[in-house]
Amino acid sequence: MGDDIAAALAAPLTALSIVAVEATVTTAGTRRVLRVLVDRDVSRLDPADSTSPVPPLSLDEVADATRVVGDSLDRLDLMGERPYTLEVSSPGVSRPLNGYAALRRNVGRLVAFTVKDGPAVTGRVLAVTEDEVTVETRATKKEKAQRLTMPVARVRSGAVQVEFSRETD
Repeated sequence: MGDDIAAALAAPLTALSIVAVEATVTTAGTRRVLRVLVDRDVSRLDPADSTSPVPPLSLDEVADATRVVGDSLDRLDLMGERPYTLEVSSPGVSRPLNGYAALRRNVGRLVAFTVKDGPAVTGRVLAVTEDEVTVETRATKKEKAQRLTMPVARVRSGAVQVEFSRETD
């Protein structure tokens, strides 16, 4: 049901340059909760620009998305007659990064990657194309900083590393 709801919300959210990343319905007794995760649409970015940061959604944008989602659910009658609670939010930093769109939204951030057939990599995301992600690892006492480029398909998942103070070059 969640995939159907996310698909139905695609067109109404497009006008806001937002996409529904995931929709889930949970039931506890007679109560239902619909959680919709929304994020910035990266499909409209210039494919030649793989390095510019994508700003996170603002609270106002999430509020606009909530209104659009609520209106669409009512108009399309996707949830039926039973009452439900609607929760709309952005994925947040704890959500695993998988695929081009999730990686592209995190250019400039420090990310820890689990990689298929290789060691884990932690580095700052410098560029993301449909096919490749380029990261720069931090210098250590034993090794210089390195730029690594790997296929997006090789990235099993990534996790944003929260930085309270970022070192400047």
